[in-house]
Amino acid sequence: QVQLVESGGGLVQAGGSLRLSCVASGSIFSIGAMGWYRQAPGKQRELVAGITSGGSTNYAGSVKGRFTISRDNAKNTVYLQMNSLKPEDTAVYYCKGPLGVPAGMGYWGQGTQVTVSS
Repeated sequence: QVQLVESGGGLVQAGGSLRLSCVASGSIFSIGAMGWYRQAPGKQRELVAGITSGGSTNYAGSVKGRFTISRDNAKNTVYLQMNSLKPEDTAVYYCKGPLGVPAGMGYWGQGTQVTVSS
C-alpha cells in the first residue's frame, strides 16, 4: 500500500504563486502516470494536470500556461507549480496515481487547501 502526502497549500493573493508537493511512501515510477486533481465547493473533482513516468504532461485548459507539473522519481515526489493564481483556482488539491483507472482505484492523498483571494 502506497501513501501519498500533499503539502504546500495555503492562502495567496490573486497573481501569486504556490508550489504543491506530493510525496509517496513507495516508488512513483512503479505507479506510473501521476496527476493533480482539484475540487472546489459544490463542484466535481477535476483533473488539473497529469504526468507520465517518462515525463510527458497534459493540462486542463483552464490552467494551461500557468501551472506546471513535474516529478522526481528518485525522490518519489510529484510537484505542481502554480503561477498567476486566480480566485477560481481555489479548491482542495489532491494527488493521485496511477491515472487512467477508476476514481475508486489507485492511490489518493488527503488533499491540501489552496485559497486565492481577490
